[in-house]
Amino acid sequence: MNVNLAAIPGFMAGHARVLDRRRYDLFMGEGSAQGVLAALDGYRNPDGGYGWGLEPDLRTPESQPGAALHAFEAFAEVAPVTSPHAAALCDWLEEMTLPDGGLPFALPVRVPAATATWWASGDPGTSSLQITAVSAAAAHRVAAHDPAVAGHAWLERATRYCLDTIQNLEGMPHAYVLSFALHFLDSVYDTQPRAADLLKRLGAYVPEDGRVPVEGGTENESLRPLDFAPLPGRPVRELFEPDVIAADLVRLAGEQQDDGGWTVDYARFSPAGSLEWRGAVTVGAVRILRENGLL
Repeated sequence: MNVNLAAIPGFMAGHARVLDRRRYDLFMGEGSAQGVLAALDGYRNPDGGYGWGLEPDLRTPESQPGAALHAFEAFAEVAPVTSPHAAALCDWLEEMTLPDGGLPFALPVRVPAATATWWASGDPGTSSLQITAVSAAAAHRVAAHDPAVAGHAWLERATRYCLDTIQNLEGMPHAYVLSFALHFLDSVYDTQPRAADLLKRLGAYVPEDGRVPVEGGTENESLRPLDFAPLPGRPVRELFEPDVIAADLVRLAGEQQDDGGWTVDYARFSPAGSLEWRGAVTVGAVRILRENGLL
């Protein structure tokens, strides 16, 4: 398994946004938490939410629930450093939360140009398990080192909504809903009594090879084992045989391109988004390979 680490900095310089370059440097021990947080601030709005393309396929400037995941990812990665902006994001999410405790998939989009159709057409009046689960899962990772997030009313409401909605699912959900719900259950496994049974029940929808086609995606778009269980030592990893994970790690390492970066198999909607997704998934690939002891 060969990864060309020497080629990655040059790739990031030519393709990635400042945020992901800062994240990569932090992972490699050459950057700082302050640098990551400073870059993240460029996407922050005065209301405490995030926009401006922090979600690369959602280019509109106003704060959107779909950007919260990426902000929480950065807050988690700078641990044990904390930022008051993490709790402020929870404040904003609390304001956007619908009466049943869930977040809408998207709010009205002011600048639809270069934005993916699913974001531009999102229903602001209906709760989305997909967005609520992925945001809450990332927030729980932040909560592990940030008491202000751990004790926030929004996270409590979102957690309850996700548990109830997952429990009431009938049949296999969409691939991304399945993935994000499993990430959520993994994040609360040690704190929520229902999580273990729900993880087992939902995990039964994942085939043995871990490959789940994405309905409505590109021709070959599928989620893979590492999309569901990227990190070792977590309960969700137990859904897969060790050889399945080992094979998927070989696949991931082998997908590094000649220019040093990784790419994506899902649709892209703008030149900027195409570049930014490559930088973001390259950071993600390095993180997964490193956390699994391969770098």
